Amino acid sequence: MDIILKQYKNLLATVDQWFDRCIESAGTEISCRRGCSACCRGLFEISLLDAALLQKGFSILDENCRQRILGKSRARLHSLQQQWPDFQEPFILNTLPHEEWFEMPEEDMTPCPLLSDDGTCLVYQFRPMTCRLHGLPNIDVSGESFSDEYCSLNFLDTNPLEMKELRWEFRKTFEQEFELLGSFSEKITGRRQLELDTFIPTALLIDFNRAGWHQ
Repeated sequence: MDIILKQYKNLLATVDQWFDRCIESAGTEISCRRGCSACCRGLFEISLLDAALLQKGFSILDENCRQRILGKSRARLHSLQQQWPDFQEPFILNTLPHEEWFEMPEEDMTPCPLLSDDGTCLVYQFRPMTCRLHGLPNIDVSGESFSDEYCSLNFLDTNPLEMKELRWEFRKTFEQEFELLGSFSEKITGRRQLELDTFIPTALLIDFNRAGWHQ
């Protein structure tokens, strides 16, 4: 499992390299930087692979910090279970009706539990794929659009969808991500699955050793 997580972390590093190149190219048109937490609000669904990697980063925080974060995560779980009583360990969203969780309310401004008091990410090097992609449109080098959304703080004077220098090998990257997720899920559950999602707060509460994955 550790080998797969290392390979995934290496893949995420290539996403960071793409983002850095975009900043070099677009300059002040991109406000997104390390330390900006304007978008780190509400609930983001992440893969089980992201969840395992988050726990790696979480495990190296000091004990007091971990306990504070766990308290926030458990409170978030409690509120979710008021809405979805069947949302139980191992906290996989795909067991719930898709329409209930796929489009979460945009007005939810609850900070991510992994933000420090000054708004910086406490596990920045271990953050999920969606956090690394957020803020810029995800347009493949072929022109295929995986997402045409971008942060409203970016590109106030230009249209990023027309900027070819922002494009990247998204299809290839996502294919590699799914390959790793398939291998990871097979080790955890005994079956190759590509739809195993959770939220960031509940990711920290998953017990990968005792969650009864093979049931």
